[in-house]
Amino acid sequence: MIGSFITGTDTHVGKTVLSALLVAALDGMYWKPVQTGTSEGMDRESVRAWAGVPQERTWPERYHFDPPVSPHLASRLAEVRIALDAFEFPDAPAGLPWIVEGAGGVMVPLNERDLMRDLMRRLGLPVVVAARTALGTINHTLLTLAALREAHLHVRGVVLIGEENAENRRAIEHYGDIRVIGQIPMIERIHRAALLEVFEKRFDREAFLTAL
Repeated sequence: MIGSFITGTDTHVGKTVLSALLVAALDGMYWKPVQTGTSEGMDRESVRAWAGVPQERTWPERYHFDPPVSPHLASRLAEVRIALDAFEFPDAPAGLPWIVEGAGGVMVPLNERDLMRDLMRRLGLPVVVAARTALGTINHTLLTLAALREAHLHVRGVVLIGEENAENRRAIEHYGDIRVIGQIPMIERIHRAALLEVFEKRFDREAFLTAL
């Protein structure tokens, strides 16, 4: 499989916006294997609307739960166990890149034993880390990178989301020994054209296209 697994340094960091941007820019397919908080809306529907793609380019979740809590807790409340071996890529046209979005961050638990990074390892896609530009992002990003590397996962790069902060960017690249391969500013109204413009102006296209 080709594509990227989108994780974040935290919840609500902007993973879904980044996923929509990459689906639009790379002509990709979107899948969020686990979603909680469906009572507040489905990320799949947001990606479809923002990226301007037909419904068949976004795939249903393997597990989804209403409460906006960690997957291990949401599944326990629903009396369903999230099984790592239940995750397989949907049967989809070959050749198009997958944009797979995780729930929360790298160390979010799925069940009594497995973490989100175990799902990343099972699916085998390079990882892109979505991180804030604001205060605290250096620590959160470096911890996320350390957890990914400990699991021997390939990290494609970091995408920063928010108002530009050159010092934080330099620190993440230096101390994290990683490249920042994109930056998403605050977008007043998210739609396909705006996302494509951000990709064209603020992303390292080769960091994504050479791996496809």
